[in-house]
Amino acid sequence: MNIGDAAARSGLPAKTIRYYEDIGLVTPRRSSNGYRAFADSDLHKLAFLGRARALGFSIGDCRALLALYEDDSRASAEVKLLAQEHLARIEAKIADLRAMQETLTELVVCCAGDDRPDCPILRGLSGG
Repeated sequence: MNIGDAAARSGLPAKTIRYYEDIGLVTPRRSSNGYRAFADSDLHKLAFLGRARALGFSIGDCRALLALYEDDSRASAEVKLLAQEHLARIEAKIADLRAMQETLTELVVCCAGDDRPDCPILRGLSGG
């Protein structure tokens, strides 16, 4: 199948598929005229990568996950470790976002939002 068909069936934009090919995550065959010819196995890899990226895995993590997926002698502990490390990064981001939310909520509550020039939000952003 061509890249348009692969994009439609995998749910990934053709530009993303080209990028994945450029960085070596997928390697479709080339037909005699030089066009990409995606096999079902390529489509499966693209779907796998799409799901992994939707979960926020980095390209490096995706590369490692794909290698583990294709390795029949893999230990599930390796996969679990990658997922646990990613989950820890997500949890840290959530904690950072909650702290940002609390700070901004406090600043918004303290601001009268009227015609006076005094603004606790600006004072808070300036470190005052």
